[in-house]
Amino acid sequence: MNNELTKKDIEDMEKEIEHRKVVVRKELLEHVKEARAHGDLSENFEYYAAKKAKNQNESRIRFLERMIKTARIIDDKAQEDEVGMNKTVTFRIEEDGSEETYKIVTTMRKNSLKGLISIESPLGKQLLGHRVGDRVTIKVSDEYSYDVTITKIVNTGLTEDDKIRDF
Repeated sequence: MNNELTKKDIEDMEKEIEHRKVVVRKELLEHVKEARAHGDLSENFEYYAAKKAKNQNESRIRFLERMIKTARIIDDKAQEDEVGMNKTVTFRIEEDGSEETYKIVTTMRKNSLKGLISIESPLGKQLLGHRVGDRVTIKVSDEYSYDVTITKIVNTGLTEDDKIRDF
Protein backbone atom coordinates (compact mmCIF):
# COMPACT_ATOMS: atom_id res chain seq x y z
CA MET A 1 0.00 0.00 0.00
CA ASN A 2 1.37 3.39 -0.98
CA ASN A 3 0.45 6.28 1.26
CA GLU A 4 -0.48 9.47 -0.47
CA LEU A 5 1.81 12.24 0.74
CA THR A 6 2.48 15.80 -0.33
CA LYS A 7 5.94 17.22 -0.91
CA LYS A 8 5.54 19.08 2.40
CA ASP A 9 4.83 15.78 4.22
CA ILE A 10 8.02 14.27 2.80
CA GLU A 11 10.07 17.35 3.72
CA ASP A 12 8.75 17.18 7.30
CA MET A 13 9.54 13.48 7.50
CA GLU A 14 13.07 14.00 6.17
CA LYS A 15 13.66 16.74 8.79
CA GLU A 16 12.43 14.41 11.54
CA ILE A 17 14.71 11.60 10.31
CA GLU A 18 17.71 13.94 10.28
CA HIS A 19 16.92 15.20 13.80
CA ARG A 20 16.48 11.66 15.12
CA LYS A 21 19.74 10.48 13.53
CA VAL A 22 21.90 13.45 14.51
CA VAL A 23 20.46 14.59 17.86
CA VAL A 24 18.17 11.98 19.41
CA ARG A 25 20.28 8.94 18.50
CA LYS A 26 23.38 10.47 20.13
CA GLU A 27 21.47 11.38 23.31
CA LEU A 28 19.92 7.93 23.63
CA LEU A 29 23.22 6.14 23.09
CA GLU A 30 24.69 8.23 25.89
CA HIS A 31 21.78 7.24 28.18
CA VAL A 32 22.43 3.55 27.42
CA LYS A 33 26.16 3.94 28.21
CA GLU A 34 25.40 5.72 31.50
CA ALA A 35 22.85 3.11 32.55
CA ARG A 36 25.22 0.25 31.64
CA ALA A 37 27.91 1.79 33.84
CA HIS A 38 25.64 1.42 36.89
CA GLY A 39 26.54 -2.23 37.22
CA ASP A 40 24.48 -5.44 37.22
CA LEU A 41 22.36 -5.39 34.05
CA SER A 42 20.00 -8.14 35.24
CA GLU A 43 18.31 -5.75 37.69
CA ASN A 44 19.07 -2.44 36.00
CA PHE A 45 15.76 -0.85 35.05
CA GLU A 46 17.48 2.31 33.76
CA TYR A 47 19.43 0.22 31.26
CA TYR A 48 16.32 -1.52 29.93
CA ALA A 49 14.41 1.76 29.70
CA ALA A 50 17.30 3.43 27.85
CA LYS A 51 17.57 0.47 25.43
CA LYS A 52 13.83 0.58 24.82
CA ALA A 53 13.92 4.32 24.03
CA LYS A 54 16.88 3.79 21.68
CA ASN A 55 15.05 0.97 19.87
CA GLN A 56 11.87 3.04 19.55
CA ASN A 57 13.87 5.85 17.95
CA GLU A 58 15.44 3.44 15.46
CA SER A 59 12.01 1.97 14.67
CA ARG A 60 10.61 5.45 14.02
CA ILE A 61 13.50 6.23 11.66
CA ARG A 62 12.92 2.99 9.71
CA PHE A 63 9.16 3.67 9.59
CA LEU A 64 9.64 7.18 8.18
CA GLU A 65 12.24 6.02 5.64
CA ARG A 66 9.87 3.25 4.46
CA MET A 67 6.99 5.76 4.21
CA ILE A 68 9.08 8.07 2.03
CA LYS A 69 10.33 5.20 -0.13
CA THR A 70 6.84 3.85 -0.83
CA ALA A 71 4.93 7.14 -0.92
CA ARG A 72 2.88 8.30 -3.85
CA ILE A 73 3.35 12.07 -4.17
CA ILE A 74 0.08 13.92 -4.62
CA ASP A 75 -0.64 17.48 -5.60
CA ASP A 76 -2.03 19.56 -2.76
CA LYS A 77 -3.47 22.20 -5.06
CA ALA A 78 -7.22 22.54 -5.57
CA GLN A 79 -9.41 25.26 -7.02
CA GLU A 80 -10.03 28.07 -4.53
CA ASP A 81 -13.73 27.26 -4.27
CA GLU A 82 -13.55 23.45 -4.04
CA VAL A 83 -12.83 20.94 -1.30
CA GLY A 84 -9.18 19.90 -1.44
CA MET A 85 -6.06 19.20 0.54
CA ASN A 86 -5.53 21.37 3.65
CA LYS A 87 -8.93 23.00 3.31
CA THR A 88 -11.51 23.11 6.05
CA VAL A 89 -14.99 22.12 4.94
CA THR A 90 -18.26 22.60 6.81
CA PHE A 91 -21.32 20.65 5.79
CA ARG A 92 -24.89 20.15 6.99
CA ILE A 93 -26.08 16.59 7.51
CA GLU A 94 -29.53 16.50 5.93
CA GLU A 95 -30.76 13.67 8.15
CA ASP A 96 -30.74 15.74 11.34
CA GLY A 97 -29.72 19.26 10.30
CA SER A 98 -26.49 19.21 12.33
CA GLU A 99 -23.27 20.74 11.00
CA GLU A 100 -19.79 19.26 11.08
CA THR A 101 -16.43 20.78 10.16
CA TYR A 102 -13.31 18.88 9.11
CA LYS A 103 -9.96 19.67 7.58
CA ILE A 104 -8.89 17.45 4.68
CA VAL A 105 -5.31 16.17 5.16
CA THR A 106 -3.05 13.30 4.12
CA THR A 107 -3.11 9.97 5.93
CA MET A 108 0.03 10.88 7.88
CA ARG A 109 -1.64 13.95 9.39
CA LYS A 110 -5.06 12.46 10.13
CA ASN A 111 -6.44 12.86 13.63
CA SER A 112 -10.22 12.68 13.82
CA LEU A 113 -10.24 13.91 17.43
CA LYS A 114 -8.80 17.20 16.14
CA GLY A 115 -11.10 17.32 13.11
CA LEU A 116 -8.43 16.22 10.63
CA ILE A 117 -9.68 13.60 8.17
CA SER A 118 -7.69 11.80 5.53
CA ILE A 119 -8.25 12.18 1.81
CA GLU A 120 -8.24 8.38 1.78
CA SER A 121 -11.14 8.10 4.25
CA PRO A 122 -14.63 7.48 2.85
CA LEU A 123 -15.75 10.99 3.89
CA GLY A 124 -12.59 12.66 2.59
CA LYS A 125 -12.71 10.86 -0.77
CA GLN A 126 -16.35 11.73 -1.34
CA LEU A 127 -16.00 15.43 -0.43
CA LEU A 128 -12.94 16.11 -2.64
CA GLY A 129 -13.61 18.37 -5.60
CA HIS A 130 -17.07 19.52 -4.47
CA ARG A 131 -18.11 23.14 -3.95
CA VAL A 132 -20.34 25.13 -1.60
CA GLY A 133 -23.97 24.19 -2.21
CA ASP A 134 -23.14 20.73 -3.58
CA ARG A 135 -25.14 17.83 -2.19
CA VAL A 136 -22.91 14.81 -1.59
CA THR A 137 -23.94 11.28 -0.67
CA ILE A 138 -21.55 9.80 1.87
CA LYS A 139 -21.56 6.03 1.51
CA VAL A 140 -20.44 4.45 4.78
CA SER A 141 -21.21 0.85 3.84
CA ASP A 142 -23.38 -1.06 1.38
CA GLU A 143 -26.27 -0.75 3.83
CA TYR A 144 -25.87 2.84 5.01
CA SER A 145 -25.27 6.23 3.43
CA TYR A 146 -26.28 9.79 4.23
CA ASP A 147 -26.51 13.08 2.37
CA VAL A 148 -24.69 16.29 3.25
CA THR A 149 -24.72 19.77 1.77
CA ILE A 150 -21.46 21.70 1.76
CA THR A 151 -21.97 25.10 3.40
CA LYS A 152 -18.45 26.51 3.70
CA ILE A 153 -14.89 25.90 2.43
CA VAL A 154 -11.90 27.70 3.94
CA ASN A 155 -8.31 27.41 2.74
CA THR A 156 -6.55 27.09 6.09
CA GLY A 157 -3.22 25.62 5.01
CA LEU A 158 -1.10 23.66 7.49
CA THR A 159 -0.86 24.73 11.11
CA GLU A 160 1.37 23.61 13.98
CA ASP A 161 -1.43 21.28 15.15
CA ASP A 162 -1.35 19.46 11.80
CA LYS A 163 2.12 18.01 12.39
CA ILE A 164 2.66 14.40 11.47
CA ARG A 165 1.83 12.23 14.43
CA ASP A 166 4.58 10.33 16.16
CA PHE A 167 3.82 6.61 16.06
